[in-house]
Amino acid sequence: MSYPVPTAVPPVVSRTSSGGFKTSEGTLYVSKPYRSRSSKKLRALITFAPRKSHFDSTNELSGENEFRGFFSLFWISIFIFTVRVYVRGIESNGRPLNLAFATMFSQDLLTLAISDAVLVLSTSLCVPFAFALQKRWINYYWTGLVIQHIYQTSVLVAAIIWTFNRKWPWVQSGFLTLHSLVMIMKMHSYMTVNGHLQRSEMQSEVVLEKIGQAIKLVGGWEAASRDAMGNRLETEPTADIGALAEMTPTPGTPNVPEGSTSSYTDVATANALRRRLGKVSQSTEDNISVTDIQEKHNAHAGTQAMPQVLVDHPDEQIAELAREYSDLQSELTSPGPSYVTWPHNITLVTINIGILTRAQLV
Repeated sequence: MSYPVPTAVPPVVSRTSSGGFKTSEGTLYVSKPYRSRSSKKLRALITFAPRKSHFDSTNELSGENEFRGFFSLFWISIFIFTVRVYVRGIESNGRPLNLAFATMFSQDLLTLAISDAVLVLSTSLCVPFAFALQKRWINYYWTGLVIQHIYQTSVLVAAIIWTFNRKWPWVQSGFLTLHSLVMIMKMHSYMTVNGHLQRSEMQSEVVLEKIGQAIKLVGGWEAASRDAMGNRLETEPTADIGALAEMTPTPGTPNVPEGSTSSYTDVATANALRRRLGKVSQSTEDNISVTDIQEKHNAHAGTQAMPQVLVDHPDEQIAELAREYSDLQSELTSPGPSYVTWPHNITLVTINIGILTRAQLV
């Protein structure tokens, strides 16, 4: 049998002092059940308050920044300095800016542009490197690591030797050398992260094999899943006493934060949402990402299963292996919006994005 993939929930950063759930996009409030004066039916109010920007005039935290005056003084000084440079340029040269530097930079400009284009195109060698990691043709530790550093050193040495051979002034030489360092850092970031993810995937396969061997001793996947579900149902009532106390009906309509949007729902839906957000919040505090984990491994019995459900298994060894596997899968899966699991993110499009922006997963 197969287990359904859980629905995606936006990662919750923390729980606010007012009882809301703070996410990356704003704060979500789920009120206690209440009865309005016009209706005796219990219902709850779900409110979302969007996150305010630091530049928002209504953001109280921005106004309380003790360095706000220093920032204002800095930009005022920059404005005065710019005006001063323009005035002195007009007095001495008859124009606001001295273009001598631009003239120096334009020397041998075509050759510099071609050299820089070759430098950027040299990063395309990360494509076969990433595919080699994906296909397991090489292991990152230590074959891939040696290849990576030899390649990065060769790019930097070639750029320096080329600037000396062209006998460029310091402007062109400095530009090409610094840009080569920037591209090396981008390549290093992309190649290192993919190498680390390859190792994490290999570790997850080893852990999955250990889980398969452990559950054979308890009757297979189905028996282990039933035991995990039963153990979870036994432990949930004691954990949900606080949540049930919070759902005590209160009279009157709850207060709504300013600038937020609200919607009404029934008590059962609000209770389920509150519990789900609470679990996500607890997972976030433990540095465990909540993502859509794709079913990608086959069990030894020939069926597909979700080892994540075994985290509640009464056998501590099986539960610990399931938690370790879940942590590795969370590390291999992007935070969104597509929730792609490595190595399925390795395509020509994502490689170009990764090299140019240092983004590893989309």
